[in-house]
Amino acid sequence: MVTPLIDPRSLEVVPLTRPHAEDIATWRYDPPYDVYDYVGVDPGELLDPDVGYHAVLAGGRLVAFRSFGPDGRVPGWDYDDRALDTGGGLRPSLTGQGLGRTVISAGLAFGRARFAPAAFRVTVASFNARALRTVQSLGFERVGSFAAARDGREFVVLVRTEHRAVRPGG
Repeated sequence: MVTPLIDPRSLEVVPLTRPHAEDIATWRYDPPYDVYDYVGVDPGELLDPDVGYHAVLAGGRLVAFRSFGPDGRVPGWDYDDRALDTGGGLRPSLTGQGLGRTVISAGLAFGRARFAPAAFRVTVASFNARALRTVQSLGFERVGSFAAARDGREFVVLVRTEHRAVRPGG
């Protein structure tokens, strides 16, 4: 079955519900992207407000999720609070179709409006050329790389500064 392309104008970022979390907990990716699998994750953990998960819907259908905060961090890097960490995932059946940029852009717009960070930071597995290309096309710049504490896998850290409008006289 071929999934029709998603209309970017139909995307909305909304609070994650239990059915969304239960759906995400079944997502399994083909190797080597299986590092991003959510199979076996407790859906209740995804609903914790401190974790910062949000659903990305297209026409009311869950197509992705975005997270804002510590969930976007991978143990092994010396993170600080100068940027808001963001991460996410696309429904496995939708990967490789050129939707990443649209979904990430929607998440960044939501994050900018909701959190007004000075910068966003993403941590991407170094083998994931698709994701690295996508976030770099959105203005993220590489600031370093490291080996993950849990399995030694290489990750790249990228940051994008948010430009704020300067008010006259201020």
